[in-house]
Amino acid sequence: MNVTETEIEGVKIVEPDVFGDARGWFCEQYNRARYKAAGIDVDFVQDNESFSRKGVVRGLHWQAAPHTQAKLVRVIRGAVWDVAVDIRKGSPTFGKHVAVTLTAENRKQFFIPRGFAHGFIVLEDDTLFSYKCDNLYCPEADRGMRFDDPALGIEWPQVDVELRLSEKDQRHPLLADIEPWEEK
Repeated sequence: MNVTETEIEGVKIVEPDVFGDARGWFCEQYNRARYKAAGIDVDFVQDNESFSRKGVVRGLHWQAAPHTQAKLVRVIRGAVWDVAVDIRKGSPTFGKHVAVTLTAENRKQFFIPRGFAHGFIVLEDDTLFSYKCDNLYCPEADRGMRFDDPALGIEWPQVDVELRLSEKDQRHPLLADIEPWEEK
């Protein structure tokens, strides 16, 4: 597998090895020992999936400490443009983001460590998004901020449909109004 470090420390793009022949292809999606050797030393405890239509925006979300989650995300069907925003208190890259296009065809994965807000926009209908978390979801620790906050400088891809957000995501605060993430 190929692991690419991004401009923000800890955020990584993973490209698993794919072995194909006339029958199709095989790909090892996760192997704890190989990921640990690549600097992703995380004990995942929960797998989640979401199914969405083109134009759906999910995020930007995170879990407050002590329920914080690192995530390893990928697309099984369709395509998304995925974003991680640094919200770590005192980080030199606070408020900066990294983005990557994840598709069923490119099979890329995106590792998002603790201390980052995460979100994505769906680029194709019938997209199936899957992710591993290293901590169980806790509704009381659920946090979010506006995906379109100008202070973030995120240039979201244009889609030819109206954007769809949950009511909760439409009410999230701006970066300036959140409590920065801090490990407790």
